[in-house]
Amino acid sequence: EEAMVGRRLAQGLFGVVALACHVSAFNLGMPTHLSRASAATAHAGLRRSPFAADHSTRQQVRGGVAAQRPAVFGVRTMAASEVVEGVAVVLLAGGVGSRMKADRPKQFLELDGKPVLRHSLELFLRLKGINSITVVIAEEFRDVLADAAKADPRVQFADPGKERQDSVFSGFCKIPEDSTLVCVHDAARPLVTEAEVYNVIKDANEHGAAVLAVPMKATVKESEDGQFVKRTIDRSTLWEIHTPQVMRPDLLKKGFAKVAAEKLEVTDDVSIIEQLPAPVKITVGEYTNIKLTTPEDMPMASSILAARK
Repeated sequence: EEAMVGRRLAQGLFGVVALACHVSAFNLGMPTHLSRASAATAHAGLRRSPFAADHSTRQQVRGGVAAQRPAVFGVRTMAASEVVEGVAVVLLAGGVGSRMKADRPKQFLELDGKPVLRHSLELFLRLKGINSITVVIAEEFRDVLADAAKADPRVQFADPGKERQDSVFSGFCKIPEDSTLVCVHDAARPLVTEAEVYNVIKDANEHGAAVLAVPMKATVKESEDGQFVKRTIDRSTLWEIHTPQVMRPDLLKKGFAKVAAEKLEVTDDVSIIEQLPAPVKITVGEYTNIKLTTPEDMPMASSILAARK
């Protein structure tokens, strides 16, 4: 009897340790090597997703000094009274995604039983305050969303452009005139949460423009020739930028005018606002909001979705 109790205690401790290792490895950006059995034991013991950990702060040690970083897990849920009305979504789904090395653009690959693109579309259709969803997508692929467009009049299409900024402009031209905010999202980020979207919309409504981001975890080095390191950049001031990126329509219109007049090239949406210049609020997001870029990202996305169930 004592031996049986001992075995049960050991199994319980193993579950806790296994899950702790899984969380630590994920937070540090390391591959997790838990077997199916150990992961199942861990979840059976704690019944909690490792990706939903709620940390008030995260510590990073640099040169022996512990620096407090903002929380990125456990993003707060917006209250009903805080919902912003009249938000126009521009969902970018016109990319080729050659680095995925697939037989079709990555936004049409299957993820958890449906195309990647459908995950983002269905999320925005569920959210309150959304007045339109303009999907920037090539005409030959629109049949994938034909049912959604027929079922909900808010769903409409726009043609993709040569560059990202051209695709955003194409979608922007289709939004309703009375829109209060423009919410631009990359369909290759199917794991964004409702809480993240609501929070970045709230910040944009308050400050004019906002972007989801997480503190940079990797060490970043600069090289001028691509062969030798010039210097190490202080990552305490660096943020990894995600989507959605949200801004007032008037700011985006002015930004597009300046970009066109000065023939500027921008790599993301709030960069257009930065050109004015105008402030862009950082909304702390989650590391699980990954961008599907290479084949290795697909199993990671599947694991995150499975952990949320």
